[in-house]
Amino acid sequence: MAEFKLSGLSCAHCAQEMEAEMKKLKHGKDAKVLYNSGKMVISNKVAMDDVEKILKQEGVFIVEPDGDHDHNHNQGDTKLIVQIVISTLLFFFALLTDKYLPTWGSFSIYFVAAALSGYQTFFKGLKNLSRLKFNIDTLMTVALVGAFIIGDWREGTVVAILFGVNEYLEGFGMRQARKSMAELLKVVPKTANLLKDGVATEVPIDKLELGDTILIKAGGKVPSDAVIIDGKSSVNEAAITGESMPVEKQIGDALFGGSVNNEGTLKAKITAVYEDSSLAKILHLVEEAQETKTPTELFIDRFAKYYTPIIMIFAVLVTIVPPLFFGGAWSHWIYEGLAVLIIGCPCALILSSPVAIVSGITRSAKNGVLIKGGVFLEQLAKTKQIAFDKTGTLTEGKPAVEEEVIYDEANFFRISSMMEKSSGHPIAAAIIARIGAVEAEMDDLTTIGGKGLSGTFKGKRYFLGNEQQIPESSWTEIARTDVKALKDAGYTVVITASETAILGIFGIQDALRKESKDLVTQLHQAGMTNIIMLTGDHEKTAEKVAREIGIDNYYASLLPEDKLTKIGELQAQNGNIAMVGDGINDSPALATADLGIAMGKGTDSAIEVADIVLMQDHLGKLPITVKIAKKVRFVVGFNIAFALGLKVVALLLALTGYLTLWMAIMADMGATIVVTIFGLSILFRSKAEKKIK
Repeated sequence: MAEFKLSGLSCAHCAQEMEAEMKKLKHGKDAKVLYNSGKMVISNKVAMDDVEKILKQEGVFIVEPDGDHDHNHNQGDTKLIVQIVISTLLFFFALLTDKYLPTWGSFSIYFVAAALSGYQTFFKGLKNLSRLKFNIDTLMTVALVGAFIIGDWREGTVVAILFGVNEYLEGFGMRQARKSMAELLKVVPKTANLLKDGVATEVPIDKLELGDTILIKAGGKVPSDAVIIDGKSSVNEAAITGESMPVEKQIGDALFGGSVNNEGTLKAKITAVYEDSSLAKILHLVEEAQETKTPTELFIDRFAKYYTPIIMIFAVLVTIVPPLFFGGAWSHWIYEGLAVLIIGCPCALILSSPVAIVSGITRSAKNGVLIKGGVFLEQLAKTKQIAFDKTGTLTEGKPAVEEEVIYDEANFFRISSMMEKSSGHPIAAAIIARIGAVEAEMDDLTTIGGKGLSGTFKGKRYFLGNEQQIPESSWTEIARTDVKALKDAGYTVVITASETAILGIFGIQDALRKESKDLVTQLHQAGMTNIIMLTGDHEKTAEKVAREIGIDNYYASLLPEDKLTKIGELQAQNGNIAMVGDGINDSPALATADLGIAMGKGTDSAIEVADIVLMQDHLGKLPITVKIAKKVRFVVGFNIAFALGLKVVALLLALTGYLTLWMAIMADMGATIVVTIFGLSILFRSKAEKKIK
């Protein structure tokens, strides 16, 4: 299959029709015309001459690989705008001079004005009529010709001009959405500085191989995923994560392709060729996401297929029934029939969804949230319950000291620090982070597996660890009560003692993410009615975390397969469910849930199976994404209702004989303007989105 960029693709309905024509070609059954992204995908075996003929009929052309896509659009837009302006000037000239000119003079000026704006539509419509193909162009051609035949030159000309404006506006909305999406693609670096034998050579990024060493200068883009081997700097990762604040990087730290080195010069080793890099995957998925049709869009496509023929039949009935059966004037009801054809144009209806969907996906991508298709955006808006894995999702995934019980103030911290400072255990790191390291050394420091540490200082023996590590002679009833209270509260306890007394107790817990509590509050405000936590931790720990952050329901002591079963149970009980996780053990549950949401710095398997990825690893982006999804859903619903509502009103006017041609075209153009503006409004990011760090 080959992929081509298209210029002049400004009509969703036309894109569907061109795709249908291409599928009829030999080897063309898999052809796709992707309106949202302005592309065509077709088999290499298809005769390109035949493809280009189909495209040319709609004024669409293939852009050369090195051509300027935007430039081609601008040329077509400028030509159409000039034609509309000249037509408008001619129309007003004819209107002002009408009474001074002979009939043929007025007719000629109106005809030229109408032809300038409507000749492309007219010729396409004639071809369609000859093939008995009824679409938008057919409707407009019949309406234009009919208006001039019955002598309504002025209104016929207004119809041609306003339809030209409508055509421009229809394309404008989608071009703006595509343009915003194209901004994301600009982060792709074209070249890299490859280091060999100490010499830097500029090469295309597709020439880089695994293990190559590259030089990244200040202000330069990282060409592909890499790891720093020399230098330190701050790096802007906004293109990948949506995080506007620079991230400090040094030797050993990973770099995302597409991120920007702010100041220092860095040497880095390539860890993924560009095609496999984070940036390439994101851009590929975002482009794919544009073309994933939602159930609403699929319904509109099916509806539009039957809509135009029905309008044609209705227009014929409006034209002939009143004169034949109720004594109406033929000229008046032919006029009303022509107005019905114009109001029947399904442009606004077809446009009501794609602009909003692409805008929603683009805005989310700018926030660092990758949504793999419009169908998942629509699903998120409808979902009322969401399940979270605990460790690494609601929590940091690393222990921290949350509570302390001190019995010997002079020695507790000092002895604990001496014993833990050389340990590599995560709990030891948490204790040292809390109390700091001291210079004094513990003698004869010994690790006892599964229990803790023991050592000697100034001839006195000390112990640190769990309850089993502490000598019976050290315990008091108060200490036992305090340990039980900490354990009941969900803490892991670490005790420091001498042979004769307990010095103090640390209450250790997986640290909550700072944003977790706000997250739950905001999700409730966004309409989530059941927020659930799934964890492998024991009941007391789960209860404490759930209580602290406001979780509605929690399930503890779950193995990976238990999480999968629980997701199935919750689906059966309450309907659609979303699942948020980060580890490989979450992948089955993410895949089973109606909507899988992965933390971006989690495992590749979790990201691969997820439908939505929080690239910045920041839960604060999730409530905003839910709000965007709900806004997209509202806008699509409003657009459909508005587009159909205007047509229903206009058709009722036609039945009563009060619909005019200019009212019909204004209603159709008004609907297009409104659905376009509403769809594009989704692109505007709030201050809250930009401020999240």
